[in-house]
Amino acid sequence: MNLLTKDMMPELLSVNEGTCISLYMPTHRTHPDNLGDPILFKNLLKKLKQSLLQKHSESEVTTLLEPFVALESNKEFWRHTLEGLAVLGTVDMFKTISLPVSIEELTVVANSFHTKPLRRYLQSVERYNVLGLNLHDYQIYEGNRHSLTELELPSDIPKNINEALGYDLTDKHTTVASYGGVGNQTSDMHHGQGGKSDEADIDTEKFFRFVAKTINDNYSSASGLPLILAALPEHQNLFHKVSNNLSLLPNGINVNPKSIELDELVKGAWGVMEPYYNNTIDKICDDYHQAKSQGTGSDNISEVATAAAAGKVDTLLIEAALQIPGMIINDAGSIEKGDLANPEVDDLLDDLGELVTKMGGKVMIIPHEKMPTKTGIAGLFRY
Repeated sequence: MNLLTKDMMPELLSVNEGTCISLYMPTHRTHPDNLGDPILFKNLLKKLKQSLLQKHSESEVTTLLEPFVALESNKEFWRHTLEGLAVLGTVDMFKTISLPVSIEELTVVANSFHTKPLRRYLQSVERYNVLGLNLHDYQIYEGNRHSLTELELPSDIPKNINEALGYDLTDKHTTVASYGGVGNQTSDMHHGQGGKSDEADIDTEKFFRFVAKTINDNYSSASGLPLILAALPEHQNLFHKVSNNLSLLPNGINVNPKSIELDELVKGAWGVMEPYYNNTIDKICDDYHQAKSQGTGSDNISEVATAAAAGKVDTLLIEAALQIPGMIINDAGSIEKGDLANPEVDDLLDDLGELVTKMGGKVMIIPHEKMPTKTGIAGLFRY
């Protein structure tokens, strides 16, 4: 099982010949809800087989679906799913990708992978990181309005203050302990031989500088996602002082992250993120309306396709849940409507998103209620 990263997309987008199978489905993290996931997967495999048989022989279909069938009976795999699952395969490639968001059931057979649900997640303005920080250690999460998933830190990166500072710890006799309060409330306290608060403060600042650089270098600089700090108020101030992370939002969650349940952390994070999310979408929609009034924007899919093929599209907005069956039929960006049941037909919106990405443009997947057009597409042109 792989968690989706931006680095995966170039490989997936580069596959544009042969038979490409794309399967998407919602899954569940916990028992007993996850018991039905393999059953749904099996039913979707039946749909894929029917589609494949329109173009391939029975033996060819068996070969193409062999890794999918093997996955169906892998009990260990189905015990470790998140909210969504993508399974992509060709005769030479097979990938499973776990998503921390629920997605719609979908099967597509075409000459390229259907990547819109993956790009929707990567390009969604709902995404953010949360840094949980206290005096002793830290955790990094990726989330959206519904959930948070803890990310695994690289094995060679220190995970706590002792590993990070080692022999550079100023106060050799001070340790950090977590003491329980009411319920599951905890707070960080120092204890040791004598009063060494000044030295402890030096250690804390060194540790926070290390964490700030680690998160910026390994996460923020690569993803560009907004970063929300979950820490006590006095730790918020110090971390903002030592951090030069441009993705760090000015407001955070003023709580020791170890003192609350994950569901509470999700609510707190979305409370910080939602205004930022709304402002981001409102701005891009305003930019679109201005571009259209100046003749450098369009909601006509044919016009947008022609502009995309010419490399003119700077930013493309796509409605998240909408599909328009069809294909781009030539290098000029001419389009042809079709039927998704045809194994050679994909979603036009998905194909346009891929084309704009390949041409160096930006793609944003927008929920229906936030789209500035009624056609499901909005293109902002470079000229």
